[in-house]
Amino acid sequence: MVLEDYVRHLRLRRQLSEHTVRAYRGDVEGLLRHLQRMQVSGLGDVDLAALRSWLALQQSRGQSRSTLQRRSAALRVFFAWAQQTGRIIRDPAATLRSPRAARRLPATLERSEAAQMLTEALTRATDEGPVALRDLAMLEVLYASGIRVSELCGLDLGDLDRGRGVLRVMGKGRKERTVPLGAPAWRAVEAWLHSGRAALAAPQSGPALFIGLRGRRVDPRIVRRVVHRALQLVEGAPDLGPHGLRHAMATHLLEGGADLRSVQEMLGHASLATTQIYTHVSQDRLRHAFQQAHPRA
Repeated sequence: MVLEDYVRHLRLRRQLSEHTVRAYRGDVEGLLRHLQRMQVSGLGDVDLAALRSWLALQQSRGQSRSTLQRRSAALRVFFAWAQQTGRIIRDPAATLRSPRAARRLPATLERSEAAQMLTEALTRATDEGPVALRDLAMLEVLYASGIRVSELCGLDLGDLDRGRGVLRVMGKGRKERTVPLGAPAWRAVEAWLHSGRAALAAPQSGPALFIGLRGRRVDPRIVRRVVHRALQLVEGAPDLGPHGLRHAMATHLLEGGADLRSVQEMLGHASLATTQIYTHVSQDRLRHAFQQAHPRA
C-alpha cells in the first residue's frame, strides 16, 4: 500500500520523529479522502488545483495558518517521494506555496518565576521521596538545557558526562549534540540517581535516565503533567508545558548576554532564523519594562 510505504520512508530514510510521522500520515490520509470525494482515481491524476481545494477546505474549517503550513509541507514531501519512487511522472505539489505562519511571541517565565518553581520542587523533593526527586531533576534539566520533552525522555544513563558537565542529546533527524548543565541541575540529577531511581527501577528500566512508577522509561505525558503542576504553585506564572521551559531558557540566556549562535547550538535548531524569535521576545519584554518604568514612555 502506498501510504504504508511512505510511512516507512519517513521513519527509516528521513528519520523523522514519531510525532511528525503521525502528523504527516494523517495529512496525507485526509488528502486521499478528499481526492476520493472529488472522484480523482489515482495519484497520477492529481493536479495543483486539487491540492489547493483541499487546503482551502481546511482553511474554511478554521485551521490555523501554522497547521496549513505543515499540511502544505506534508503534501510536498509526499508527492516528491511519489515521483522519486516512480509512482507518478510529474509532481503536482512542486509549486504549492505555504501560507506564511504568523510569528507569535511564545509565552515564557520571568526569572523569578523559574526560580520559585524550582525552589518549590526542591522543597517537595526533600520531603516526598523518589518521585519528587525525579520531578525536580527533570525540571532542572529542562530549564538548564532547553532540551525538548522527547529528548529528555530519551536520555540514557550513558548520556551523562559528569567530567565535562554536559549531556549528550539525540535531537530531531537523529542529530546528536551536547548541552551543558549548571551545578543545581547536576545536584538534582545526582540526588535522583543516588536516592530515587533505585527505588523505582525494574528489569524494564534498561538504561533510561528518567523512569516512571512502573519502572519504564518516563512518558512525555508524565513530564508535561509535572511541569504544569509545578507552575500551578507559582503565583502569576503562565500555564506552560515543557516547551515553555525551553522558551524560558533561551530567553533568559539571550537577556543575560549569550550570543545567538550559541543558543542555536544548544537548542538544536537547524536554522538561525528559528532561534531569532527569542530576540523578539527579549525586545518585547524590554519594551514592556520601558513603558512601565520610564516617566516619558
